[in-house]
Formats: sequence, structure tokens, C-alpha cells
Amino acid sequence: MAGKYEEIDLNRIKTVSIAERGSKVTVSDYGDPVKGGKAFRHWMDALPDQLAVKRIRKLVLAFRRALSSKEREMVWMIGAHVVKCGLSPYLTALMKKGYITALAVNGAVAIHDLEIAFFGETSEDVAVNLEKGIFGFSAETADRLFHAVGSGFDRDLGLGESIGRYILEEKAPNADKSLLAQAYRNDIPVTMHISIGTDIVNQHPGFDGAKWGALSARDFRIFCHRIERIGRSSGVVLNVGSAVILPEVFLKAYSVARNLGASFGNLTTANIDMIQHYRPGENLLKRPGSLGAETLAITGHHEIMIPVLYSALMS
Repeated sequence: MAGKYEEIDLNRIKTVSIAERGSKVTVSDYGDPVKGGKAFRHWMDALPDQLAVKRIRKLVLAFRRALSSKEREMVWMIGAHVVKCGLSPYLTALMKKGYITALAVNGAVAIHDLEIAFFGETSEDVAVNLEKGIFGFSAETADRLFHAVGSGFDRDLGLGESIGRYILEEKAPNADKSLLAQAYRNDIPVTMHISIGTDIVNQHPGFDGAKWGALSARDFRIFCHRIERIGRSSGVVLNVGSAVILPEVFLKAYSVARNLGASFGNLTTANIDMIQHYRPGENLLKRPGSLGAETLAITGHHEIMIPVLYSALMS
């Protein structure tokens, strides 16, 4: 029996090509990680041991402690701004050095990551395309993501795993710049936590909420497993650029782990963002801090702070 309220018919939607849509970011804008070396270490050591500098040093020490532990977990939660700012190569390099053992992302990360991988561009001008009536209607983006999710659904994969695998299988021309593809290649789980109605693919008639939801639900269980591992041993959880969704996901995973008996006796959490928002402050810092976690708030632009943290870890 159908519901009593009318729905919009998305089959009436008209899509456009990504070339017609236009983009503000290209793969040539991406950063090129350079190891810090002695010069960077001397510069870092010369900074005053105050405020954000002290917090960065504590975070680096927490990562180094985790790296030396056999049961280590270093979980990075990132928003789409990190990918749009061209920071994927830094995170890929950190994966290869063992400083990332799991990634959690929102749905928009997949969109920007896949567009860079296949088309070498991403991030449309929202205001301009809203006026044109074409915001979010790139046909190629939706088609490729729907193929990736359909294939992953048939194979009982998670959402992040499905898209990373698809980018490699289809030999995307910029797969080396794709965070999801490189994570899959390096056996790093990427869990994708979607919220239906927040991502442009939700606007397309081919969006299958049942498939996306099933794969994202599996990703949540994978994420919970990683957080429980931290609770039973030690580790670091870092949030970069997610104001609401990922801090909420972390809180629920933390609750699951506590319910299963994890004590979180040796946890460090950090939030790096341009603004210290309410949800990361409560869910990632205040609440774990009240139970004994070391918590760090570092305010700064992602395109500066991630390279600084990268160089500090690599020095």
C-alpha cells in the first residue's frame, strides 16, 4: 500500500555533462608531499611551546606511540573539504608509513574523490549552477557511482570499499590521486557514512537508497570494530573537517564499544578544523575526555595544518 503523501518524480530530472557543469578544482591543484627533514624539524623545534604548537607536538607523540604498538589503530575521519583542498596525496603517504589504519568519510568525499580520479576536476560553482538549475546534476558522476555501488552490493562489500575498488578496476586516469583507490590498494578500510538528502547523487533518478544504505550500514559495523580495538588497546582518532556527521558516527561507535566492555584506557582524540564546531567538541573531545582520553583541539586551515602534521610525522 502506497503512502498518502505525494512524492516528486525524479525521472523528470535533466542531467548535464561534467564539462558543461564546470569545476573549481583540478588535479593539477593537488599538493605534492615533501618530507620535512632536518630543516623542518629545526623550524618546528624553534616554535614556542604554547597553545596549538604544544597540541600538535602532543598529537605527533600520540601517533608515534600508536605506531610502536602491535595493536595500534590510527583512525582518521575526514570531510570532503580535505579532498577538495588537494590533500589526498598527503593521506596516501601517511597510509603507506602506517600512520593511518582506517579512514571514515562522508558521502561527499566519494563524489569529489571519484571525479578527480576519472575526470581530473571537481567542486562545481554552487551559486552559478543553482541559478542555471543544474547544480548537482553531473551525469557522469552519478552513473559511475551507481555502477560502483551496484557492483559492491552484488559482492557484499562496504560502500567505501566498493568505490575504491571500482576506481582501480576501471583504470581511472588519476587513480594515483584517489584517496579511496589508494586505501583499497593498501588494504586500509574506508568506511563511508551517508546521510540521504545531503549528497548530489541523491537527486538523480538512479539513486537506490536500499543499496547505498545496506553498504553504509556494513561500513558502520566495520568502523565500530576499529573503535572497539582502540578501546581494548590504544590508538588515535582524528577528525578533520566534519562538523556533524562523523562526530555523531564516532559517538555511536564509541557507545557500541563501551557496551561490549571496551575501557578506552589509552585513547587520544583530536579535532582539526577552521572553526571548532559544537558536535566535534562534544562527541570527540568533551565526552571521551570525561572518561580519561587525551583530547586536542587544533584550529587552522586544512591545506596548511595537514601538510604541517605530515611533515612533523615524517621528520
